[in-house]
Amino acid sequence: MTSLLSSPEDLRAVLFDSGGVLMQPIGGRWNPRADFEQTVLSHAPSITPEQFAAAIITGDQFFAASASTPGYDDYHRVMLRDLGVEPTLQLLAELRREVPPATVLETYPEVMGTLKELSRRGVRMAVVSDAWPDLPKLHAGLGIGQFFEAYAISAELGCDKPDPRMYHHASAALNLAPAQCLFVDDDPNLVTAAITLGYAGRAICRNSTTSDVPSIASLTELLDLF
Repeated sequence: MTSLLSSPEDLRAVLFDSGGVLMQPIGGRWNPRADFEQTVLSHAPSITPEQFAAAIITGDQFFAASASTPGYDDYHRVMLRDLGVEPTLQLLAELRREVPPATVLETYPEVMGTLKELSRRGVRMAVVSDAWPDLPKLHAGLGIGQFFEAYAISAELGCDKPDPRMYHHASAALNLAPAQCLFVDDDPNLVTAAITLGYAGRAICRNSTTSDVPSIASLTELLDLF
């Protein structure tokens, strides 16, 4: 599809979504974290895989019904109650304990090289993500946090994309106009929303193509725009 960029020379920054764009969960599941079952089983060893599967669906429904990203404890309580497990302070603390990010997350292969080259070219970068407040710490643990000047995080702003506040928070933090920023997300609808607000946009479609919005198959294609 033809790009909706006004002209590449106007672009000064890239606003990245995080999950599905910069990083992915090892094992393929974002939430709950990969060690959820193991942690719960240490308190309630009789829970079955079928019960866990049902509780995770309940957690997904809780996420979908929330106006913005809910707190860790609230999310875990919903699933624990579905499992019939008492959400004690100790268990809740264990479920949100810090682990090295690289034990549960990984960046996509082209991410580090692309971010380094964008930085070398003087391109400014920020993150716009429906996520919990610890996202900058996760990025730092994966070795990419130093590239981002600002974060627009749903759990902190109290809204999810495509709420305009998410996009505007990031561009304002960079002191740039929307037209000077390129937004990248793996959800084409959120890219369309950004374009409607005056941002340039690219949907990253690593495993499929879209004809509805401008798209790329790899982040390395961003280098053609700067």
